[in-house]
Amino acid sequence: MTELVDGNRLVLLESGREYFPALEEACDAAQREIHLESYIYENDAAGQRIAEALTRAVRRGVAVHVLVDGFGSKGLDRPFMERLQAAGVKLLVYRPDISPWTGERQRLRRMHRKLAVIDARVAFVGGINVIDDMHTPGHTPPRFDYAVRIEGPLLEQIHAAVKRLWTVVLLTQLGGGWPDAESPRVSPLPRGHQRAAFLVRDNLWHRNDIEEGYLYAIERARSEILIASSYFFPGLGFRRALADAAARGVRVMLLLQGRVEYRLLHYASRALYGTLLDSGVCILEYHKSFLHAKVAVIDGTWCTVGSSNIDPFSLLLAREANIVVEDREFSTKLRASLQNAIDGGACEVHAENWRRRPWPARVAHWACYGFARLLTGVSAYGQAGEFA
Repeated sequence: MTELVDGNRLVLLESGREYFPALEEACDAAQREIHLESYIYENDAAGQRIAEALTRAVRRGVAVHVLVDGFGSKGLDRPFMERLQAAGVKLLVYRPDISPWTGERQRLRRMHRKLAVIDARVAFVGGINVIDDMHTPGHTPPRFDYAVRIEGPLLEQIHAAVKRLWTVVLLTQLGGGWPDAESPRVSPLPRGHQRAAFLVRDNLWHRNDIEEGYLYAIERARSEILIASSYFFPGLGFRRALADAAARGVRVMLLLQGRVEYRLLHYASRALYGTLLDSGVCILEYHKSFLHAKVAVIDGTWCTVGSSNIDPFSLLLAREANIVVEDREFSTKLRASLQNAIDGGACEVHAENWRRRPWPARVAHWACYGFARLLTGVSAYGQAGEFA
């Protein structure tokens, strides 16, 4: 059971339209320290906006740390990175210059987190990368995603997590320097009334924390489960938990990506539709824009927002971070936002129509499923048995 921390103030942020102004405002108020982690950091309108805020903070004497992933941010050009560093921003790349499509299994282990902590006073946790989510060719912008602004005692865990990973990366890269000697401390005083927990997934002590958090809530669901995930390729235990919930009368709904972004995962996940539909799970595909959300609401009181998809990459390989909230007001707001997305841009997949798919489509789905399983098994050092 996840230990929930009382006394927090949480604000739900929908898409970059709300997230980037809030992040910029927090950076402009920083006095001592900024930590920013992003799987993708692009040199576009959003990336330049945040870079300017970070540079302004450095000029005020703030220690600014930026950690990006070597694969997710492989398109980040060298001149942009050098300008940041020349301005005084401390920039590190997690597993730099490594492609995940080579033969070395550990190269699929990426830093997929999207976190920011400012002065150990305010944090942001979610699924939004530093990328212009209004630039969505062929789609209606913005990308559909969420983040949470957090104040309160939960900051102690989030701040410790970003400091820990920064130190690990710093000490493993030659010439990276040394960790900062001093850092602001988190105030233990409550800032609100909301209960929340911070969950991470890594390859050492917290391999299953996020998945177990989901399963705990699913197994106790009594009325409704609504999960939105851009990549949905769950293991057998997760699928059984959803089927069991549907069998005991819980309304189980999955809001999934309807547009093709990464063909392998798109078609692999669709191989599971038949089993899920037959078990009574409702599947809704979102077509309006890029679905990048990784959230869930259960029984209108429990919810989670974060970086972790429900697929092998997130649950077995990558570093992820989610916040779990037990608060009716916050959960109701997220549930209403998801319903608006369903009403305005989703189509239900009906079991009868799914069974009438042409055979080439069925072959493609199962071929992708088999290859995705093989890739996961090779990369996860034998941990992929759950994904049978």
